[in-house]
Amino acid sequence: MVYFCHGYGDTCTFFVEGIARKLASSGYGVFAMDYPGFGLSEGLHGYIPSFDKLVDDVIEHYSKAKENPEIRNLPSFLFGQSMGGAVALKVHMKQPDAWNGAVLLAPMCKIADDIVPPWLVTQILVGIAKFLPKQKLVPQKDLAEFTIRDVKKRELAAYNVIAYKHKPRLQTAVELLNTTQELEKQLDKVYLPLLIMHGENDRVTDPSISKALYEKASSSDKKLILCKDAYHSLLVGEPDEMILQVFGDIISWLDEHTS
Repeated sequence: MVYFCHGYGDTCTFFVEGIARKLASSGYGVFAMDYPGFGLSEGLHGYIPSFDKLVDDVIEHYSKAKENPEIRNLPSFLFGQSMGGAVALKVHMKQPDAWNGAVLLAPMCKIADDIVPPWLVTQILVGIAKFLPKQKLVPQKDLAEFTIRDVKKRELAAYNVIAYKHKPRLQTAVELLNTTQELEKQLDKVYLPLLIMHGENDRVTDPSISKALYEKASSSDKKLILCKDAYHSLLVGEPDEMILQVFGDIISWLDEHTS
């Protein structure tokens, strides 16, 4: 069983449905959910008042799913993409013995310097967030340009109408920044089997922190694959041949850990 954790602004529908179908065609059951405030879930769109509570919500839903007698005894893997990688790592830290492994694609353990506003601007926004947490005031570049390398697939992203595409809300940005800073200091607390994949040209989440995760994680069973020329969205934003290669690597790793 694979339990999917989607990225910031994303949803478990649209692109993720295609990912789930490919995993299912390879013999893996897939659960996915929209976090509160994302996709079709309730809550203010794009608003994360507490990253910790978001993680607790994921744990609650997936723990209930795992109680199903038909799947209770099957190996279970976390699958986190971008911010979902941070969610998956936090889930693991709260449930250290509950998972058989994790697949992390461009995990958000550090936001790339290109994306974070200058230090002074960040400090001002953190202060304003205490009074206007829901306001969309964080400056942001066009993320589609940074995340999706294939131009035709970039055009498709416009049709994902339930994705959150506005400027980040202040409290959401503060929670993401704090979460990455916490994770950066806790990489040695990760000790489940890991497959980490990251695009070498990713300008959203920093590939160097995936290298640090690989080096510092206490896991004895870990693998890092850096994808040459790839951007952030490895499974939906790359040329077809790259996507097939990434899927092949993921399925091979999962097969190794379920045989």
